[in-house]
Amino acid sequence: MRHYYTTARVEAAEAPLLASLPEGTLMRRAAYGLARVAAEELRSRTGGVAGRRVTLLVGSGNNGGDALWAGAALRRRGAAVTAVLLNPDRVHAAGLAALRAAGGRVSTEPGTPDLVVDGIVGISGKGPLRPAAAALVADLDAPIVAVDLPSGVDPDTGAVDGPAVTAAVTVAFGALKPVHVLAGARCGRVELVPIGLDLPAPDLVSLDPAEVGRLWPVPHATDDKYTQGVVGVVAGSERYPGAAVLASGAAVTATAGMVRYAGRGAAEVLSHWPEVVAAQSPADAGRVQAWVVGPGIGTDDAGLAELRTVLESDVPVLVDADGLNLLARHHDLAAGLRARAAPTLLTPHAGEFERLTRVPPAPDRVAATRALAAEWGVTVLLKGRATVIADPAGRVHVNDAGSSWAATAGSGDVLSGVVGALLATGLEPALAAAVGARAHSLAANLGAREESGETGVAGLAPISASTLLGHLRPAIRILRSHVPES
Repeated sequence: MRHYYTTARVEAAEAPLLASLPEGTLMRRAAYGLARVAAEELRSRTGGVAGRRVTLLVGSGNNGGDALWAGAALRRRGAAVTAVLLNPDRVHAAGLAALRAAGGRVSTEPGTPDLVVDGIVGISGKGPLRPAAAALVADLDAPIVAVDLPSGVDPDTGAVDGPAVTAAVTVAFGALKPVHVLAGARCGRVELVPIGLDLPAPDLVSLDPAEVGRLWPVPHATDDKYTQGVVGVVAGSERYPGAAVLASGAAVTATAGMVRYAGRGAAEVLSHWPEVVAAQSPADAGRVQAWVVGPGIGTDDAGLAELRTVLESDVPVLVDADGLNLLARHHDLAAGLRARAAPTLLTPHAGEFERLTRVPPAPDRVAATRALAAEWGVTVLLKGRATVIADPAGRVHVNDAGSSWAATAGSGDVLSGVVGALLATGLEPALAAAVGARAHSLAANLGAREESGETGVAGLAPISASTLLGHLRPAIRILRSHVPES
């Protein structure tokens, strides 16, 4: 499991070390790790370090100092290192002296480097790049190694509201910060350099593949179709039959013991998934261990009746799509969620989230998701490239999908079916959401790579929900393969 800490937590953890260690010790630890990663990046891209050109973009403060000390180390390894000082009057004096002593030089121009080190703004900085820095970055075409975070990206929210760096690699010092998972597209590959911090409980967590594989339910010798989870799916309508097919198919593919479909698309579902047990309404479906309700049911009286029936049950319920739109319109239903005897999981995208709360989730998606979960007494999965999952107690899981290839119609229906199947096995809602989101994103990436064909370029276009569903079972096998054999 990866742990992420806000800047306030990291700075509090650094304070006792800064007070007890000789001045500059932490910076040199960080710079040593930064230089190592930069050298590895040079070797992987150009075959070596000696004779390669490195440009440091140096701002004021500690990130600039980290870059300068790392530049000195790279110069000693034979690289030609040039520092561009964005604020010469506030440059880190000791770091600049070290660079010059090693033979590095200072220039007002970045030149044509093989690698750039972004030391413009640190974790205490806020807001976009200033015009001079933005102009420098815009003219570069070399890969960038970011110092702790890409400059111009908010360290705690991952938000970008103007010019910002997009890094090939980000070197995090001491601890991972929220930016590293919330803005993965900006950070590139993230490398963690330990500097000796004693850290508290994390603010955010993300599951690694082995943990997802370990949590994925597998049948034991004494299991039958009932003990492996019976999930009820209320999805689809005359207008949107595909939602029923996708959500039900995802539940089947996610290895539910039994899928009971209850809705107006039974014929379409059975034509695609004959193993599903179908009924015309939730009241007639029989006993289930969790419900999925909402995809494609519409917001008319028929959809409202289906949602009310499901929410009156005493089992976990996942509400998605039209179910969320109905909650936004019918405040009595939303108010009653806290009183339910079993957990409720809401899975909105940004637009649905805004309809539920009257405010958009950005720029601080974590705080917004936490607030909704606490206020309504539910678990919330906020969809996006970085999926944010918060439970009523404020615990947060984040899953960075690594791409946006699943940003297509119907992919949310697939996610609902997957997570619903996991809920039916007894996984608590936050874990079911985190595990399902990880499998969903991996399936999307597998599908994108396969559709790239001979070009080898994954994700030339977003993949269809059907393609994603077709890669779900291989994704589960891959996640299970990460579990060490006992």
